[in-house]
Amino acid sequence: MNALTSFVLRHKALVALFWVVVAAAGVLTIGGTTHRMTNTFAMPGQAFRVDNQIARSYGNGGDQTPYVPVITVPNGQRVTGPAAAAETGRAFAAIAARIPDARIADYATTHDPAFVTRDGRSTFALVFTPADTSFGGPSLAPAITSAVTAASPQGWHVGVTGLQLLANGAKPAKGTGIMTEAMIGSVGAFVILAFVFASFLAFLPLIIGGVSVLATFLIVGGLTEVTGVSQIVEFLIALIGLGVAIDYSLLVVSRWREERAAGRDNTAAVMTAMSHAGRAVVFSGLTVAIGLLSMIVLPVPMLRSVGYGGVLVPLVSVAVAITLLPVILASVGPRVDWPRLRTERRASAVFSAWARGVYRHRWLAAMAGLGILAALMLPALSLHLGEPGSSAQATTGPAHQALATLTDGGVPSGVITPAEVLTSSAPHAVAAQAARVPGVYAAVAPATADYRHAGTAIVTVIPDAESSVPAGQTTIADLEHALAYSPHVIGVGGDGASLIDFDRAVYGDFPLMLALIGVATFLLLVRAFRSVLLAAKAVVFNLISLAAAYGVLTWVWQDGHGSHALWGIPATGAITMWVPLMVFAFLFGLSMDYEVFILTRIREAYDATGDARHAVIEGLGRTGRLVTSAAAILMLSFLSMSTGPMTDLKILATGLGAGILIDAVIIRCLLVPALVALFGRANWWLPAPLARLLRVPAPARGIPAEPAPAPVLAAVR
Repeated sequence: MNALTSFVLRHKALVALFWVVVAAAGVLTIGGTTHRMTNTFAMPGQAFRVDNQIARSYGNGGDQTPYVPVITVPNGQRVTGPAAAAETGRAFAAIAARIPDARIADYATTHDPAFVTRDGRSTFALVFTPADTSFGGPSLAPAITSAVTAASPQGWHVGVTGLQLLANGAKPAKGTGIMTEAMIGSVGAFVILAFVFASFLAFLPLIIGGVSVLATFLIVGGLTEVTGVSQIVEFLIALIGLGVAIDYSLLVVSRWREERAAGRDNTAAVMTAMSHAGRAVVFSGLTVAIGLLSMIVLPVPMLRSVGYGGVLVPLVSVAVAITLLPVILASVGPRVDWPRLRTERRASAVFSAWARGVYRHRWLAAMAGLGILAALMLPALSLHLGEPGSSAQATTGPAHQALATLTDGGVPSGVITPAEVLTSSAPHAVAAQAARVPGVYAAVAPATADYRHAGTAIVTVIPDAESSVPAGQTTIADLEHALAYSPHVIGVGGDGASLIDFDRAVYGDFPLMLALIGVATFLLLVRAFRSVLLAAKAVVFNLISLAAAYGVLTWVWQDGHGSHALWGIPATGAITMWVPLMVFAFLFGLSMDYEVFILTRIREAYDATGDARHAVIEGLGRTGRLVTSAAAILMLSFLSMSTGPMTDLKILATGLGAGILIDAVIIRCLLVPALVALFGRANWWLPAPLARLLRVPAPARGIPAEPAPAPVLAAVR
């Protein structure tokens, strides 16, 4: 770190020019980068293969859930009457003229009473349209509505529903926009930084964050030219990237001010700050990157692209923080550190007092922290993976009203997530077999040309429960099992089958992936802390804080305790399938930042004095305000993300925000100092062979390289 800092300080103009050019290029290309991002969700598995074959052969359907137009006739009429049935058939057939390659199943093509409500006044159709992989692509609902309305007699009511329409809300939702969300996060971060620094230095972390975000977008722009990148990456870079870069800058700038307050000249203060805080930033960035590497090895292109973008977020932030930031501090740092209403001469009195209290009552602090975590983790035992149900999507608007018309009339909400069975022959026999599966509302095989192609046929299976929630997934799993050995069945596709494949492919090897990442992080932290016990404790408590974050997700969203009050969304009944994985990937590293910030400072103080009590008080006193401020900045970033239009993003933001809050408050400010006090001299144990393997430098003066581990609860001076 000293060599790197010396290099950038000798070439300040060149380093500054480089990052200015990179930021400018990022501004110029960001529009094209976001335009090239996609929302494709493909993965290995039989459902993916079947969906692809359907989309290629029929030009519609596949992984696209259908639009569901609903016709309601006036009082006194029934849609099953000969005249009305003919009219509804013509009205739904008009969709095919408006949307080429659409595939339609309705009462006219199936003669199945399942397409009619109990009162006989309403009927619906399933309209499978050509695939649209663009993010937030144009809705075909207006075209379907106008086509059906124009072909229906006066006085008939027409509505359209469907999973995507419900997910978009009561109206076509665009949210606040990514730039507005980033601005919300930036303004909130500036307020916190102004409180921390009480000088114009508050602008510096925002500058570093802005450069980091633009540089990351520039690199991701290159990736979009060679591979698909999910639109979710846009939110992660703009919001999480901003928060991470600000956190790293906050740590370095605070240490630089501390060294200046201790009497060092500006260059020496920069060198010392980078030697200690800069080193902590590098280790923090690497731990974040290790967690996100888990996404890259997954067999899901969307999540793999999130991994690419996610890994770049901390790595680029680290690169900017350890090159551009020391240049700015060495050049104009003293001038912008004005009016200096607060200095860093002394550790925070509040956090020093807190550390003394925790150290004195370490047993009580440890038991309280563990009790809180246990209570937060309990709801996670009932976590269900799937997708938010329709009740957690739009609660007003035309799409909601159309679905309510059906459900009030006895048609289950599973109509919006049908399964598609591709057959080679005997579709009516397959439909009859599928209809006998428990939980299936109807199975139809229209004899129309759009349901037959090149020796294949499609059977549409409507479950009682939406296939995105656990009950619906059970039905689809039973359907797959019932048809597994049928000689006529090529495979089962659709939303529910894809979710089942996702669960098997991603979470089947999750324990192994977790173990590998845990070992890699443990070795990195042993190198950072020069301690086996501190590294092991950090990994274990990171996993515990993740479980607590999952518990909050389950309680708030799946069970609905807070989702309606905060966002106006009822209980989802399930947590979006990919959210727990992404929460793990980001939180495993992000929350480790605070562990690195605090423990490296505790280790530094212990190396200098050999006094564990002083080390805990000094370490937490010096970093407590930073950790709290950094967590608050990230919380604001996640709050900004939760204002986006998609329920999935709101759920993700809740999980990340809860995890950061739990980690910063309960783990790092309560359990970490309490357990360091309880473990005593064993905290600093590092076997000589492991130290040599990891190339751990010799300890500072007077501290033995390999003290014999004392009993875990030994008293410390």
